[in-house]
Amino acid sequence: MANQKNFPVADTAILLFCALISACVPAEASPENTKTVEFNVKPGGVVHTFTEGIREFECTFTYASQGGTNEQWLMSVGLSDDDRLFSCSLWRPQGKSYLFFTQFKAELKGAKIEYANAYSQTAAGGQRDVPLKPEEFIVGESTVTHNEGKFNAQLSKLTALGRTQRDEL
Repeated sequence: MANQKNFPVADTAILLFCALISACVPAEASPENTKTVEFNVKPGGVVHTFTEGIREFECTFTYASQGGTNEQWLMSVGLSDDDRLFSCSLWRPQGKSYLFFTQFKAELKGAKIEYANAYSQTAAGGQRDVPLKPEEFIVGESTVTHNEGKFNAQLSKLTALGRTQRDEL
């Protein structure tokens, strides 16, 4: 099981840099390798799903939340130039979400997760990213999910970077 604790520091820094670049590069800069789209996170306790992808690689965010009204979020997916890394980042651009998440799951299709992290607050308006406690979420081979009974219902950002499952020639 991959997570943010068992990855070598240098590799983690490189992967984090790649994930941050994919989250910050506008879609028009490289339409074939990076895409950023808006979507609504809806409260009401009903399970919702949002999916975005590039070629055969997809990121699917499934969640249920309570309280407040719809929030505008962004999802950015990116594929490295050599097609070996696929990244997915989703976040609330205003910083902290006011919704209470009862569950969440991000799934990468076509990639095995090498790094992932989730945050209760994003860097916005002079604030900084505040990561969830490691016990609040679980990183699997292709998914990042809330940890039932330990997740404190706060989510404002999630980032996952995976190695694509391409066959070598």
